[in-house]
Amino acid sequence: MSICWINGEMCAPEQARVSVFDHGLLYGDGVFEGLRFYGGRIFRAQEHLQRLFDSAAGISLAIPYGVEHLHQVLLEVTEACEFADGYIRLVVTRGEGPLGLDPHLCCKPTVFVIADKIKLVDDAALRDGLSVITASVRRVPNDSLDSRIKSLNYLNHIMARLEAKAAGAHEAILLNHAGRVAEASSENVFIVKNRTVLTPPVSDGALQGITRQTLMELADGKWPVLEQGLTAFDLYTADECFLCGTGAELLPVRMIDGRTLAHCPGPVYLQLQQAYLAHVYHETVHTGGSK
Repeated sequence: MSICWINGEMCAPEQARVSVFDHGLLYGDGVFEGLRFYGGRIFRAQEHLQRLFDSAAGISLAIPYGVEHLHQVLLEVTEACEFADGYIRLVVTRGEGPLGLDPHLCCKPTVFVIADKIKLVDDAALRDGLSVITASVRRVPNDSLDSRIKSLNYLNHIMARLEAKAAGAHEAILLNHAGRVAEASSENVFIVKNRTVLTPPVSDGALQGITRQTLMELADGKWPVLEQGLTAFDLYTADECFLCGTGAELLPVRMIDGRTLAHCPGPVYLQLQQAYLAHVYHETVHTGGSK
């Protein structure tokens, strides 16, 4: 059974209420984080909370709770779950206000937390690899909205995912305005070329992903790891490609725009997947999580 906490109260999700005048609903004015817990322990909670507060600062949104208070809320929600492994969505909106864009007229932010199960792809796709396309929809450029802000406005990502679905693909990769790879609709992108691990830099529109950073740390010392601008050509000619994110964890890519990659799942992916799962277990179940 999923669990919800909203504005200081624990409740069943079907009992949670957000006003139709909430600016998060009306205008996508808000920020969020997705976290995972394993064995009842949250993975890298402090890093996620810091990113939430950074995102909020980026849009001048004052969160009405401190970091430690929200950390305790996350622990209480996790402990209330009937399942040991799951996903948490932490959302802060501008709150209720009159119609119109002015955020200063909103009286108090809305804060809610949902804990539930999540599975983004089926077992066959995880085993055999995803088919992805490069979407015609472009990533919002950083000079319009910095990619380090995890805002509630995901419409361009949704449009990219719709395009992937119409093409019979699992996922879409968004390019930026200069034609360089930014990210997938809800994951960061990695490729492997000549045993070098490459991922787009934040300056090209990539989210400053926590799973992304963890993989870069795990790969460092085993293979050269570079943040480097990538184009569709780099995707097509890669030895391996995989996606990562909190919800997705690691996903191997088999085909991009109809071009089958040399290896899927590739040797680097398989080693990183094993290392990631071991690392997550060590940080949560083995050492007691981020308390």
